Amino acid sequence: MSEENQHQRVLRIKNMVCPRCIMVVREELEKLGLPVLEVELGTAVIGENEAVDETAIEAAMAQKGFELLHDKREELVESIKVAVINLVYSDEISSLATNLSTYLAEKLNKDYSTISTAFKASEGIALNRYIVLQKIERSKELLTYDELPLTAIATKLGYKSLQHLSRQFKEVTGTTLNQYKRQGGSDRHTIDNLY
Repeated sequence: MSEENQHQRVLRIKNMVCPRCIMVVREELEKLGLPVLEVELGTAVIGENEAVDETAIEAAMAQKGFELLHDKREELVESIKVAVINLVYSDEISSLATNLSTYLAEKLNKDYSTISTAFKASEGIALNRYIVLQKIERSKELLTYDELPLTAIATKLGYKSLQHLSRQFKEVTGTTLNQYKRQGGSDRHTIDNLY
């Protein structure tokens, strides 16, 4: 390990789901007097500061709705969530050359069975259901903006057809895409708390 890396620490952080979360985590760590080297969804790399202990970091994170992860399974589950959210909220999902299970297995360097089992055990919901919920929440956001036709929304979210999105949307929300669009998006949820 190089001398530069000896004084770095990687924090695994739960509930980071958006660019704003990155900004908040960075600010909170800097307020504690920690040198912040990098912050991404789910992780922060900090330099050591002997005056700041783990308890202070945990308290600062908890105050903003985040949680430090200490367990490998928790870290895996948080990595799964970050990968799914990043995929659903980017344009990358529409151009995937593979299915989502293969994508996640490759992204996380684990077989899909391990990923799926860990997710279900930790979150109490099947991973494929979580993916559907994220895609439906993203479709609600796109419907609220009213900038894209329904077929473009389906394509953007990686659906093979508008009918497939329509079926899943109705099953999850109890309403059709057009009804939801007319209602103006009153039933949106935060992406870190869909189930």
